[in-house]
Parts: sequence; C-alpha cells; structure tokens
Amino acid sequence: MSTNRSNIGALIGGSVLIGLGLLTLAGQIFRGFNFWGMIWPFFVIGFGVLFFVGMFATGKSAAGLAIPGSIFTGIGLMLFLQNLFGHWESWAYGWTVILMAVGVGIWIMGWYSENSVQRDSGLRLVKIGAILFIIFGGFFEMIFNEFSFSKFIFPAVLILVGIYLVLVRTGLFPARKSMTDESSNMSINSETEQK
Repeated sequence: MSTNRSNIGALIGGSVLIGLGLLTLAGQIFRGFNFWGMIWPFFVIGFGVLFFVGMFATGKSAAGLAIPGSIFTGIGLMLFLQNLFGHWESWAYGWTVILMAVGVGIWIMGWYSENSVQRDSGLRLVKIGAILFIIFGGFFEMIFNEFSFSKFIFPAVLILVGIYLVLVRTGLFPARKSMTDESSNMSINSETEQK
C-alpha cells in the first residue's frame, strides 16, 4: 500500500518537475515573448490534471477526484482565455463555467465508475451551466461591454437555444430516442403481451 502511494507521489512530483523544466526551457528559447506571463494559467490546469492522475492511479474508488480535477481544469482554461484576450470582465458570468465543470466532473466520475445515473445527472448540470452561461454572458456582454464577439455570437446562440426549446422540448419536433428508451419500451410491450 505504501509503495503504491510513493509511486503516485513520484509520478505527480516528476510530472510537475518536467512541466516546470519545459516551461523554463521554452522561456529561454523564446526570449522576445513573455512566456511566463501567458502560460501561468497552465499551473492551474496542471493542478486539475493531477487530480485525474490520482484518480486513474488509485482506481475506481477515487472516481470522486474527477470533480475537483474538472473544476481546476475548467478554471485554468478560462483563465488562459481571459489572459490571452485580456477580457477579464468575463468573470461576471464565469461562475457558470465552474457549474459546467462540476457537471463534467460528475459525468467523468459516472463514466469511470460505470454509473449511468451519475453520467445523466452530470450531463444535466452541464446543460444548465451552458444555458446560464449563454444567458448571463449575453446579458453582460451586450449591455456592459463593447467586445465585438458579443455583437453577433451571443444573439445567434440565444436564438438557437430558443429554437431548440420551442421545437424539441415542446414536442413539435421530437428528440431522437436513445437505445435505453427503446429497449425499456420493448420490455414493457413484451410484459403486457404476456399478460
């Protein structure tokens, strides 16, 4: 048991040292580019990846590590995009990314532990976070910012989500049934025929 933990510690520590060495080497090679100023969000992403390394190294009993791993990775990706474009105002609705990251973590946890209920609840949480991201992002970008991205993309996404809700969710255009729905309908039909 202790050798397994020391192997995990060596794997994580070695990965961190390799990453730091590669970043330092890249900073020396590309002198004109502020490498550390652009790459620092990858430390947050790397911290999130370490949770996934621990999850895969420990086994299915540690599937819950997918949730903090997804949160840190999602925040790191958002920080990288904000740093890249200098658009720090997006934190006004960036909390929805954390909500989506929790959903992704629950989905990964369900996938890794082979639990379909967790996978479904994770997907629902991702959908809720994405809808909130679109709504709050559109509101803050169109009302308070003059960021050119918001002029066309957010209204178009809002229209597409509205069309989805009107056509699919109201039943005007039925969604495709999944294989589990069809198999459960077949088993119900066979049970009623037997009676």
